[in-house]
Amino acid sequence: MRLKAVIFDMDGVLVDAREWHYEALNRALSHFGYGISRFEHLVTYDGLPTRQKLEMLSRERGLPRELHRFLNDLKQTYTMELVHALCKPTFQHEFALSRLHADGYVLAVASNSIQRTVDVMMERADLARYLTLTTSNEQVRRGKPDPEIYHLTMQRLGVDPESVLVVEDNENGIKAATAAGAHVLAVSEPVDVTYDRIRDEIDRLEGRR
Repeated sequence: MRLKAVIFDMDGVLVDAREWHYEALNRALSHFGYGISRFEHLVTYDGLPTRQKLEMLSRERGLPRELHRFLNDLKQTYTMELVHALCKPTFQHEFALSRLHADGYVLAVASNSIQRTVDVMMERADLARYLTLTTSNEQVRRGKPDPEIYHLTMQRLGVDPESVLVVEDNENGIKAATAAGAHVLAVSEPVDVTYDRIRDEIDRLEGRR
């Protein structure tokens, strides 16, 4: 079996941004007396689209739904402030993607973040040059853990699930990639994403090891 593509989640995989999203949403919610604890973030909310987090807060805590759009926009503003201040290239990720690209694999990102956040982060991390495409939560009706975003990304790349390796870091993303039929390499944090680790997994799947 020959793999053709590697699809990366972004937050917690290529960019250590999970804390930024947590801080930005809580900053926005604090204006109205709401918040998400760190335990809730890690156990329930991590990796979900902002719109889904807000809907959950409305169902479970009575957050007025008429605030959703304003809170979503405010959260994105705060997120971009953190991105511009903190997002920067990481050598091991530049090396990993450049080598995989040189090895002939098609590379993409499929993220529960909005498109603008994905584009800005990938540009500031200096990884956009290696990506054939990026897919965001704005291009699907249901975010992860639903497999729609991976189905769409594979369709746009023109590849079958059995020829794809997905690199994911959290339960929602792993569920989505698995349900889409792709091979999954689970990592705990961005420092785990190295060329050698991905290459070893590709070689294992292709029967070289």
